[in-house]
Amino acid sequence: MEFFLQGYDYQLWTIIEEADLIVLNPREEWTDNDKKFLSQNSKAKNLICCALTRSEFNRISACKSEKEIWDKLKLTYKGTEKFKETRIDILVTQYEKFQMLTGFEVSDVDDVLSKLQKILKKKKNGSRRIQKKENKEKEPV
Repeated sequence: MEFFLQGYDYQLWTIIEEADLIVLNPREEWTDNDKKFLSQNSKAKNLICCALTRSEFNRISACKSEKEIWDKLKLTYKGTEKFKETRIDILVTQYEKFQMLTGFEVSDVDDVLSKLQKILKKKKNGSRRIQKKENKEKEPV
């Protein structure tokens, strides 16, 4: 979405990222430039709304500004920093606990690999790399 808006009109992206362009003059004294500012605000909001599904639109329909819409969408899809950290911690723990048991059959390998793929796929969008803890000693099995 960011690249689309920047490609369409970079000022639209600036409006969404920072805030609406504000006209301080009374309506009777608006200049062509003031009307252009208000038009840019409407274009930015329209482009975002046209890209959303019906349920996404319902989620943001009460928002007044483009920035408010964008912030709500970011929170919806990316979550808060605390939520992301918690999610990453859970995935790292799952990865660290992941181990193959002895006495497995060939058919079990597919199950094990699919579980690992799910963990890594979820982790893919996280910001922290999965690393072995060097201070931790392995317990004998």
